[in-house]
Amino acid sequence: MKKSLLSALLALPLLAHADGLPDMGDISQEMISPQMERQIGEQSMFQIRADKKYMDDPEITDYLNRLGARLVANSPEPGQAFEFFAINDNAINAFALPGGFVGVNTGLIQLSQSESELASVLSHEISHVTQHHYARMVSGQRYDSLAALATLAVAILAARNSPETANAAIVGAQAGTIQRQLNFTRTHEKEADRIGLGILEKSGFDTRAMPSFFERMQKATQLVEGNTPSYLRTHPITHERIADVDDRVQQIPYHLVPDSLDFQLMRARLIAQQKQSQEAVTYFDSALGNKKFGNPVAQRYGLVLALLRNNQPKRATQEFALLHKQAPRNATIETLAGQIKRLDKQDGEIIAFYRTALKNFPQHRALTYDYAEILLQDQRYDEAVKLLDEKILQNGNDPKLYELQARAYAALGRHQEEHHMLAYNYILHGNLFGAIEQLELAKKSGNDYYQLSTIETELKQYREIAEAYRKKQ
Repeated sequence: MKKSLLSALLALPLLAHADGLPDMGDISQEMISPQMERQIGEQSMFQIRADKKYMDDPEITDYLNRLGARLVANSPEPGQAFEFFAINDNAINAFALPGGFVGVNTGLIQLSQSESELASVLSHEISHVTQHHYARMVSGQRYDSLAALATLAVAILAARNSPETANAAIVGAQAGTIQRQLNFTRTHEKEADRIGLGILEKSGFDTRAMPSFFERMQKATQLVEGNTPSYLRTHPITHERIADVDDRVQQIPYHLVPDSLDFQLMRARLIAQQKQSQEAVTYFDSALGNKKFGNPVAQRYGLVLALLRNNQPKRATQEFALLHKQAPRNATIETLAGQIKRLDKQDGEIIAFYRTALKNFPQHRALTYDYAEILLQDQRYDEAVKLLDEKILQNGNDPKLYELQARAYAALGRHQEEHHMLAYNYILHGNLFGAIEQLELAKKSGNDYYQLSTIETELKQYREIAEAYRKKQ
Protein backbone atom coordinates (compact mmCIF):
# COMPACT_ATOMS: atom_id res chain seq x y z
CA MET A 1 0.00 0.00 0.00
CA LYS A 2 1.07 3.55 -0.56
CA LYS A 3 2.19 5.66 2.36
CA SER A 4 -0.96 7.82 2.20
CA LEU A 5 -3.19 4.81 2.82
CA LEU A 6 -1.00 3.55 5.64
CA SER A 7 -1.09 6.95 7.34
CA ALA A 8 -4.86 6.99 7.11
CA LEU A 9 -5.13 3.53 8.64
CA LEU A 10 -2.80 4.42 11.47
CA ALA A 11 -4.96 7.47 12.14
CA LEU A 12 -8.10 5.35 12.42
CA PRO A 13 -7.90 5.00 16.21
CA LEU A 14 -9.08 8.60 16.24
CA LEU A 15 -12.48 7.41 15.03
CA ALA A 16 -13.48 6.20 18.45
CA HIS A 17 -16.48 8.25 19.52
CA ALA A 18 -19.80 6.47 19.69
CA ASP A 19 -21.19 9.11 17.34
CA GLY A 20 -18.40 8.40 14.84
CA LEU A 21 -16.47 11.59 15.53
CA PRO A 22 -12.78 11.70 16.41
CA ASP A 23 -11.55 11.87 19.99
CA MET A 24 -8.20 13.60 19.63
CA GLY A 25 -7.31 15.06 22.97
CA ASP A 26 -7.19 18.63 24.14
CA ILE A 27 -5.13 20.55 21.62
CA SER A 28 -7.40 23.57 21.53
CA GLN A 29 -4.69 26.18 21.18
CA GLU A 30 -2.64 24.41 18.54
CA MET A 31 -2.87 25.08 14.84
CA ILE A 32 -4.17 22.21 12.77
CA SER A 33 -1.41 20.96 10.49
CA PRO A 34 -1.90 20.04 6.82
CA GLN A 35 -1.14 16.43 7.80
CA MET A 36 -4.00 16.48 10.31
CA GLU A 37 -6.33 17.97 7.69
CA ARG A 38 -5.36 15.17 5.31
CA GLN A 39 -6.15 12.52 7.93
CA ILE A 40 -9.60 13.99 8.49
CA GLY A 41 -10.23 14.05 4.74
CA GLU A 42 -9.07 10.46 4.30
CA GLN A 43 -11.32 9.28 7.12
CA SER A 44 -14.26 11.13 5.58
CA MET A 45 -13.54 9.40 2.28
CA PHE A 46 -14.07 6.01 3.93
CA GLN A 47 -17.66 7.09 4.54
CA ILE A 48 -18.08 8.58 1.09
CA ARG A 49 -16.88 5.49 -0.78
CA ALA A 50 -19.37 3.40 1.19
CA ASP A 51 -22.23 5.75 0.24
CA LYS A 52 -24.49 4.46 -2.54
CA LYS A 53 -24.31 7.89 -4.22
CA TYR A 54 -20.53 7.72 -4.58
CA MET A 55 -20.03 7.43 -8.34
CA ASP A 56 -17.67 4.57 -9.04
CA ASP A 57 -17.23 5.49 -12.70
CA PRO A 58 -13.56 5.51 -13.74
CA GLU A 59 -14.16 7.69 -16.81
CA ILE A 60 -15.88 10.47 -14.84
CA THR A 61 -13.34 10.16 -12.01
CA ASP A 62 -10.35 10.33 -14.33
CA TYR A 63 -11.75 13.35 -16.14
CA LEU A 64 -12.37 15.28 -12.93
CA ASN A 65 -8.87 14.48 -11.71
CA ARG A 66 -7.25 15.56 -14.99
CA LEU A 67 -9.17 18.83 -14.94
CA GLY A 68 -8.46 19.27 -11.24
CA ALA A 69 -4.74 18.60 -11.66
CA ARG A 70 -4.50 21.30 -14.34
CA LEU A 71 -6.05 23.79 -11.92
CA VAL A 72 -4.07 22.67 -8.86
CA ALA A 73 -0.82 23.21 -10.81
CA ASN A 74 -1.71 26.92 -10.91
CA SER A 75 -2.90 27.17 -7.30
CA PRO A 76 -1.06 28.69 -4.31
CA GLU A 77 -0.13 25.14 -3.19
CA PRO A 78 0.67 23.16 -6.36
CA GLY A 79 2.25 20.40 -4.28
CA GLN A 80 -0.93 19.74 -2.25
CA ALA A 81 -2.39 16.28 -2.93
CA PHE A 82 -5.95 16.39 -4.28
CA GLU A 83 -8.56 13.77 -5.07
CA PHE A 84 -11.62 14.68 -7.13
CA PHE A 85 -14.70 12.45 -7.28
CA ALA A 86 -18.30 12.51 -8.44
CA ILE A 87 -21.51 12.11 -6.44
CA ASN A 88 -24.47 10.69 -8.36
CA ASP A 89 -26.95 13.35 -7.33
CA ASN A 90 -28.93 15.82 -9.44
CA ALA A 91 -28.69 18.51 -6.76
CA ILE A 92 -26.51 21.46 -7.78
CA ASN A 93 -23.59 21.07 -5.40
CA ALA A 94 -19.86 20.71 -4.99
CA PHE A 95 -17.86 20.56 -1.77
CA ALA A 96 -14.31 20.35 -0.49
CA LEU A 97 -13.17 18.42 2.55
CA PRO A 98 -10.03 19.11 4.59
CA GLY A 99 -6.86 17.78 3.03
CA GLY A 100 -7.71 18.10 -0.66
CA PHE A 101 -10.80 15.96 -1.33
CA VAL A 102 -13.29 17.60 -3.69
CA GLY A 103 -16.70 16.15 -4.55
CA VAL A 104 -18.82 17.26 -7.50
CA ASN A 105 -22.48 16.35 -7.95
CA THR A 106 -23.50 15.13 -11.39
CA GLY A 107 -26.22 17.81 -11.32
CA LEU A 108 -23.56 20.51 -11.27
CA ILE A 109 -21.69 18.92 -14.19
CA GLN A 110 -24.90 18.84 -16.21
CA LEU A 111 -25.71 22.45 -15.35
CA SER A 112 -22.28 23.56 -16.63
CA GLN A 113 -22.64 24.84 -20.18
CA SER A 114 -18.89 25.04 -20.72
CA GLU A 115 -15.75 23.48 -19.31
CA SER A 116 -14.70 26.90 -18.01
CA GLU A 117 -17.86 26.98 -15.87
CA LEU A 118 -17.08 23.61 -14.31
CA ALA A 119 -13.44 24.66 -13.86
CA SER A 120 -14.60 27.84 -12.07
CA VAL A 121 -16.34 25.75 -9.39
CA LEU A 122 -13.37 23.41 -8.99
CA SER A 123 -11.03 26.42 -8.70
CA HIS A 124 -13.23 27.81 -5.94
CA GLU A 125 -13.18 24.50 -4.05
CA ILE A 126 -9.43 24.12 -4.54
CA SER A 127 -9.00 27.57 -2.97
CA HIS A 128 -10.93 26.51 0.14
CA VAL A 129 -8.37 23.73 0.57
CA THR A 130 -5.22 25.71 -0.21
CA GLN A 131 -6.33 28.53 2.09
CA HIS A 132 -7.12 25.96 4.84
CA HIS A 133 -10.53 27.49 5.47
CA TYR A 134 -11.88 24.57 7.46
CA ALA A 135 -8.88 24.58 9.77
CA ARG A 136 -9.09 28.37 10.15
CA MET A 137 -12.76 28.10 11.09
CA VAL A 138 -12.06 25.90 14.10
CA SER A 139 -8.50 26.72 15.17
CA GLY A 140 -7.80 28.61 18.37
CA GLN A 141 -11.13 27.84 20.02
CA ARG A 142 -11.63 26.49 23.53
CA TYR A 143 -12.43 23.01 22.46
CA ASP A 144 -10.77 20.21 20.59
CA SER A 145 -9.93 21.79 17.24
CA LEU A 146 -9.33 18.52 15.39
CA ALA A 147 -12.54 17.02 16.70
CA ALA A 148 -14.42 20.15 15.62
CA LEU A 149 -12.87 19.97 12.17
CA ALA A 150 -13.98 16.36 11.82
CA THR A 151 -17.44 17.26 13.15
CA LEU A 152 -17.72 19.92 10.48
CA ALA A 153 -16.69 17.44 7.76
CA VAL A 154 -19.25 14.87 8.99
CA ALA A 155 -21.99 17.51 9.10
CA ILE A 156 -21.31 18.71 5.58
CA LEU A 157 -21.38 15.12 4.32
CA ALA A 158 -24.64 14.45 6.14
CA ALA A 159 -26.22 17.58 4.71
CA ARG A 160 -25.87 16.21 1.19
CA ASN A 161 -28.53 13.59 1.88
CA SER A 162 -30.60 14.67 4.85
CA PRO A 163 -30.92 17.99 6.67
CA GLU A 164 -32.23 16.10 9.71
CA THR A 165 -29.12 13.92 9.82
CA ALA A 166 -26.98 17.01 9.45
CA ASN A 167 -28.73 18.64 12.38
CA ALA A 168 -28.09 15.56 14.48
CA ALA A 169 -24.41 15.53 13.51
CA ILE A 170 -24.04 19.15 14.52
CA VAL A 171 -25.98 18.77 17.77
CA GLY A 172 -23.74 15.84 18.63
CA ALA A 173 -20.71 18.08 19.03
CA GLN A 174 -20.39 21.82 19.68
CA ALA A 175 -23.51 22.82 17.71
CA GLY A 176 -23.45 26.49 18.66
CA THR A 177 -19.73 26.86 18.10
CA ILE A 178 -19.81 25.21 14.68
CA GLN A 179 -22.72 27.41 13.66
CA ARG A 180 -20.90 30.56 14.75
CA GLN A 181 -17.80 29.50 12.86
CA LEU A 182 -19.75 28.82 9.70
CA ASN A 183 -21.13 32.34 9.94
CA PHE A 184 -17.64 33.52 8.98
CA THR A 185 -17.78 31.76 5.62
CA ARG A 186 -18.80 34.87 3.69
CA THR A 187 -15.23 36.13 4.12
CA HIS A 188 -13.87 32.74 3.15
CA GLU A 189 -16.16 32.59 0.12
CA LYS A 190 -14.88 35.94 -1.13
CA GLU A 191 -11.30 34.80 -0.64
CA ALA A 192 -11.99 31.53 -2.47
CA ASP A 193 -13.62 33.51 -5.30
CA ARG A 194 -10.63 35.82 -5.62
CA ILE A 195 -8.00 33.09 -5.53
CA GLY A 196 -10.11 30.72 -7.62
CA LEU A 197 -10.42 33.38 -10.30
CA GLY A 198 -6.63 33.66 -10.40
CA ILE A 199 -6.30 29.88 -10.74
CA LEU A 200 -8.86 29.91 -13.56
CA GLU A 201 -7.00 32.63 -15.46
CA LYS A 202 -3.55 31.04 -15.02
CA SER A 203 -4.95 27.69 -16.20
CA GLY A 204 -6.15 29.20 -19.48
CA PHE A 205 -9.92 29.13 -18.89
CA ASP A 206 -12.53 31.81 -19.56
CA THR A 207 -12.75 33.86 -16.37
CA ARG A 208 -16.17 35.26 -17.35
CA ALA A 209 -17.52 31.78 -16.76
CA MET A 210 -17.27 32.22 -12.99
CA PRO A 211 -19.77 35.07 -12.39
CA SER A 212 -22.15 33.82 -15.10
CA PHE A 213 -22.20 30.30 -13.67
CA PHE A 214 -22.60 31.53 -10.11
CA GLU A 215 -25.60 33.54 -11.24
CA ARG A 216 -27.15 30.53 -12.96
CA MET A 217 -26.49 28.34 -9.91
CA GLN A 218 -28.15 30.94 -7.71
CA LYS A 219 -31.29 30.83 -9.85
CA ALA A 220 -31.24 27.02 -10.10
CA THR A 221 -30.96 26.51 -6.33
CA GLN A 222 -33.40 29.16 -5.11
CA LEU A 223 -36.31 26.72 -5.07
CA VAL A 224 -34.52 24.10 -2.95
CA GLU A 225 -32.24 26.23 -0.77
CA GLY A 226 -34.71 26.23 2.12
CA ASN A 227 -34.28 22.47 2.59
CA THR A 228 -30.73 22.87 3.89
CA PRO A 229 -29.96 24.18 7.40
CA SER A 230 -28.68 27.75 7.18
CA TYR A 231 -25.47 26.94 9.02
CA LEU A 232 -24.64 24.25 6.46
CA ARG A 233 -25.04 26.49 3.43
CA THR A 234 -21.30 26.55 3.02
CA HIS A 235 -21.42 28.33 -0.32
CA PRO A 236 -23.96 31.17 -0.04
CA ILE A 237 -24.11 32.73 -3.52
CA THR A 238 -25.14 36.35 -3.00
CA HIS A 239 -25.63 39.16 -5.48
CA GLU A 240 -22.74 40.90 -3.73
CA ARG A 241 -20.40 37.96 -4.42
CA ILE A 242 -21.44 37.77 -8.06
CA ALA A 243 -20.96 41.51 -8.52
CA ASP A 244 -17.55 41.39 -6.83
CA VAL A 245 -16.32 38.59 -9.10
CA ASP A 246 -17.79 40.29 -12.16
CA ASP A 247 -15.92 43.51 -11.30
CA ARG A 248 -12.65 41.57 -11.09
CA VAL A 249 -13.34 39.79 -14.37
CA GLN A 250 -13.83 43.06 -16.21
CA GLN A 251 -10.15 43.86 -15.53
CA ILE A 252 -9.02 40.68 -17.33
CA PRO A 253 -8.71 40.58 -21.15
CA TYR A 254 -11.35 38.33 -22.71
CA HIS A 255 -10.45 35.38 -24.87
CA LEU A 256 -12.67 32.57 -26.13
CA VAL A 257 -11.75 29.16 -24.72
CA PRO A 258 -13.14 26.07 -26.49
CA ASP A 259 -14.26 23.09 -24.45
CA SER A 260 -12.15 19.95 -24.46
CA LEU A 261 -13.58 16.86 -26.11
CA ASP A 262 -13.33 15.09 -22.74
CA PHE A 263 -15.74 17.59 -21.17
CA GLN A 264 -18.26 16.98 -23.94
CA LEU A 265 -17.81 13.21 -23.69
CA MET A 266 -18.45 13.19 -19.95
CA ARG A 267 -21.65 15.22 -20.30
CA ALA A 268 -22.85 12.81 -22.98
CA ARG A 269 -21.87 9.88 -20.76
CA LEU A 270 -23.98 11.21 -17.89
CA ILE A 271 -26.99 11.68 -20.17
CA ALA A 272 -26.61 8.13 -21.49
CA GLN A 273 -26.45 6.78 -17.94
CA GLN A 274 -29.17 8.82 -16.29
CA LYS A 275 -31.95 8.72 -18.89
CA GLN A 276 -33.95 5.58 -19.50
CA SER A 277 -32.06 3.57 -22.13
CA GLN A 278 -34.59 4.01 -24.98
CA GLU A 279 -35.09 7.66 -24.02
CA ALA A 280 -31.31 8.16 -24.25
CA VAL A 281 -31.20 6.53 -27.71
CA THR A 282 -33.98 8.83 -28.90
CA TYR A 283 -32.24 11.87 -27.39
CA PHE A 284 -28.92 11.23 -29.15
CA ASP A 285 -30.59 10.23 -32.44
CA SER A 286 -32.41 13.56 -32.37
CA ALA A 287 -29.24 15.49 -31.50
CA LEU A 288 -27.31 13.91 -34.35
CA GLY A 289 -30.20 14.22 -36.78
CA ASN A 290 -30.90 17.88 -36.14
CA LYS A 291 -27.22 18.85 -35.86
CA LYS A 292 -28.34 21.85 -33.85
CA PHE A 293 -26.65 21.34 -30.52
CA GLY A 294 -23.71 19.58 -28.95
CA ASN A 295 -20.49 18.10 -30.23
CA PRO A 296 -21.26 15.39 -32.87
CA VAL A 297 -18.40 13.17 -31.68
CA ALA A 298 -19.64 13.35 -28.09
CA GLN A 299 -23.26 12.83 -29.19
CA ARG A 300 -22.34 9.70 -31.12
CA TYR A 301 -20.33 8.47 -28.14
CA GLY A 302 -23.44 8.92 -26.00
CA LEU A 303 -25.53 7.13 -28.62
CA VAL A 304 -23.21 4.09 -28.58
CA LEU A 305 -23.39 3.92 -24.79
CA ALA A 306 -27.20 4.23 -24.90
CA LEU A 307 -27.47 1.49 -27.54
CA LEU A 308 -25.34 -0.86 -25.45
CA ARG A 309 -27.57 -0.18 -22.43
CA ASN A 310 -30.65 -0.76 -24.61
CA ASN A 311 -29.34 -4.18 -25.72
CA GLN A 312 -28.70 -3.15 -29.32
CA PRO A 313 -25.11 -4.39 -29.83
CA LYS A 314 -25.31 -4.65 -33.62
CA ARG A 315 -26.30 -1.03 -34.12
CA ALA A 316 -23.88 0.04 -31.36
CA THR A 317 -21.04 -1.58 -33.33
CA GLN A 318 -22.15 0.20 -36.53
CA GLU A 319 -22.36 3.58 -34.82
CA PHE A 320 -19.00 3.07 -33.16
CA ALA A 321 -17.38 2.45 -36.55
CA LEU A 322 -18.56 5.92 -37.57
CA LEU A 323 -17.40 7.37 -34.24
CA HIS A 324 -13.92 5.91 -34.56
CA LYS A 325 -13.49 7.54 -37.97
CA GLN A 326 -14.57 10.94 -36.61
CA ALA A 327 -12.79 10.88 -33.27
CA PRO A 328 -9.24 12.01 -32.52
CA ARG A 329 -6.91 9.89 -30.44
CA ASN A 330 -8.67 9.76 -27.08
CA ALA A 331 -8.45 7.44 -24.05
CA THR A 332 -12.20 7.38 -23.36
CA ILE A 333 -13.03 6.42 -26.94
CA GLU A 334 -10.28 3.79 -26.94
CA THR A 335 -11.84 2.29 -23.82
CA LEU A 336 -15.17 2.09 -25.64
CA ALA A 337 -13.37 0.51 -28.61
CA GLY A 338 -12.20 -2.26 -26.30
CA GLN A 339 -15.74 -2.83 -25.04
CA ILE A 340 -17.01 -3.06 -28.63
CA LYS A 341 -14.26 -5.55 -29.52
CA ARG A 342 -15.26 -7.67 -26.54
CA LEU A 343 -18.68 -8.15 -28.12
CA ASP A 344 -16.99 -10.30 -30.82
CA LYS A 345 -15.18 -12.39 -28.17
CA GLN A 346 -11.91 -12.52 -30.14
CA ASP A 347 -9.68 -12.96 -27.11
CA GLY A 348 -6.30 -12.93 -28.82
CA GLU A 349 -7.03 -9.71 -30.68
CA ILE A 350 -8.50 -8.14 -27.55
CA ILE A 351 -5.38 -8.84 -25.46
CA ALA A 352 -3.20 -7.21 -28.12
CA PHE A 353 -5.56 -4.24 -28.30
CA TYR A 354 -5.41 -3.59 -24.54
CA ARG A 355 -1.63 -3.92 -24.40
CA THR A 356 -1.31 -1.21 -27.04
CA ALA A 357 -4.03 0.97 -25.56
CA LEU A 358 -2.44 0.93 -22.10
CA LYS A 359 0.94 1.83 -23.58
CA ASN A 360 -0.70 4.85 -25.20
CA PHE A 361 -2.79 5.78 -22.12
CA PRO A 362 -1.00 4.24 -19.11
CA GLN A 363 -2.87 6.29 -16.47
CA HIS A 364 -6.39 5.65 -17.73
CA ARG A 365 -8.00 3.56 -15.02
CA ALA A 366 -11.00 2.42 -17.10
CA LEU A 367 -8.58 0.73 -19.51
CA THR A 368 -6.75 -0.84 -16.58
CA TYR A 369 -9.93 -2.26 -15.07
CA ASP A 370 -11.12 -3.64 -18.41
CA TYR A 371 -7.73 -5.14 -19.26
CA ALA A 372 -7.52 -6.82 -15.85
CA GLU A 373 -11.02 -8.26 -16.36
CA ILE A 374 -9.99 -9.64 -19.77
CA LEU A 375 -6.85 -11.23 -18.31
CA LEU A 376 -8.91 -12.87 -15.57
CA GLN A 377 -11.49 -14.15 -18.04
CA ASP A 378 -8.71 -15.51 -20.25
CA GLN A 379 -7.14 -17.24 -17.19
CA ARG A 380 -3.94 -15.20 -17.53
CA TYR A 381 -3.76 -14.80 -13.79
CA ASP A 382 -0.02 -14.16 -13.46
CA GLU A 383 -0.25 -11.38 -16.04
CA ALA A 384 -3.18 -9.89 -14.12
CA VAL A 385 -1.19 -9.95 -10.88
CA LYS A 386 1.77 -8.23 -12.53
CA LEU A 387 -0.44 -5.53 -14.08
CA LEU A 388 -2.29 -4.86 -10.83
CA ASP A 389 0.93 -4.81 -8.77
CA GLU A 390 2.22 -2.00 -11.01
CA LYS A 391 -1.02 -0.03 -10.76
CA ILE A 392 -1.27 -0.42 -6.97
CA LEU A 393 2.25 0.98 -6.64
CA GLN A 394 1.04 4.04 -8.59
CA ASN A 395 -2.25 4.41 -6.72
CA GLY A 396 -2.57 2.53 -3.45
CA ASN A 397 -5.87 4.19 -2.55
CA ASP A 398 -7.94 2.59 -5.32
CA PRO A 399 -10.19 -0.13 -3.80
CA LYS A 400 -11.08 -1.56 -7.23
CA LEU A 401 -7.46 -2.55 -7.83
CA TYR A 402 -7.42 -4.57 -4.59
CA GLU A 403 -10.68 -6.29 -5.52
CA LEU A 404 -9.29 -7.33 -8.91
CA GLN A 405 -6.01 -8.42 -7.31
CA ALA A 406 -7.90 -10.56 -4.80
CA ARG A 407 -9.73 -12.31 -7.64
CA ALA A 408 -6.45 -13.04 -9.40
CA TYR A 409 -4.90 -14.49 -6.24
CA ALA A 410 -8.03 -16.57 -5.58
CA ALA A 411 -7.81 -18.09 -9.06
CA LEU A 412 -4.14 -18.95 -8.44
CA GLY A 413 -4.99 -20.58 -5.11
CA ARG A 414 -2.92 -17.99 -3.24
CA HIS A 415 -5.51 -17.47 -0.55
CA GLN A 416 -3.30 -15.64 1.91
CA GLU A 417 -2.76 -12.82 -0.61
CA GLU A 418 -6.41 -13.01 -1.67
CA HIS A 419 -7.69 -12.25 1.83
CA HIS A 420 -4.97 -9.67 2.42
CA MET A 421 -6.06 -7.72 -0.68
CA LEU A 422 -9.71 -7.98 0.34
CA ALA A 423 -8.78 -6.51 3.73
CA TYR A 424 -7.35 -3.46 1.97
CA ASN A 425 -10.45 -3.20 -0.20
CA TYR A 426 -12.71 -3.33 2.88
CA ILE A 427 -10.75 -0.78 4.88
CA LEU A 428 -10.86 1.69 2.00
CA HIS A 429 -14.64 1.38 2.14
CA GLY A 430 -14.63 2.04 5.88
CA ASN A 431 -15.45 -1.57 6.80
CA LEU A 432 -13.09 -2.09 9.76
CA PHE A 433 -14.63 -5.32 11.02
CA GLY A 434 -14.74 -6.82 7.53
CA ALA A 435 -11.04 -5.99 7.16
CA ILE A 436 -10.25 -7.72 10.48
CA GLU A 437 -12.13 -10.82 9.35
CA GLN A 438 -10.18 -10.93 6.09
CA LEU A 439 -6.86 -10.50 7.91
CA GLU A 440 -7.76 -13.36 10.25
CA LEU A 441 -8.51 -15.54 7.22
CA ALA A 442 -5.24 -14.44 5.61
CA LYS A 443 -3.32 -15.41 8.74
CA LYS A 444 -4.77 -18.92 8.58
CA SER A 445 -4.33 -19.34 4.84
CA GLY A 446 -0.56 -19.38 4.32
CA ASN A 447 2.87 -19.61 5.87
CA ASP A 448 4.86 -16.94 4.03
CA TYR A 449 6.89 -15.36 6.84
CA TYR A 450 7.06 -11.87 5.35
CA GLN A 451 3.35 -11.82 4.58
CA LEU A 452 2.47 -13.17 8.02
CA SER A 453 4.56 -10.53 9.74
CA THR A 454 2.75 -7.75 7.85
CA ILE A 455 -0.65 -9.32 8.44
CA GLU A 456 -0.07 -9.76 12.17
CA THR A 457 1.07 -6.13 12.53
CA GLU A 458 -1.99 -4.83 10.70
CA LEU A 459 -4.32 -7.20 12.55
CA LYS A 460 -3.00 -5.96 15.89
CA GLN A 461 -3.57 -2.34 14.85
CA TYR A 462 -7.08 -2.99 13.57
CA ARG A 463 -8.07 -4.94 16.69
CA GLU A 464 -6.86 -2.08 18.89
CA ILE A 465 -8.99 0.31 16.84
CA ALA A 466 -12.01 -1.97 17.15
CA GLU A 467 -11.52 -2.33 20.92
CA ALA A 468 -11.24 1.42 21.36
CA TYR A 469 -14.44 1.82 19.40
CA ARG A 470 -16.28 -0.75 21.57
CA LYS A 471 -15.22 1.04 24.77
CA LYS A 472 -16.73 4.26 23.49
CA GLN A 473 -20.11 2.64 22.84
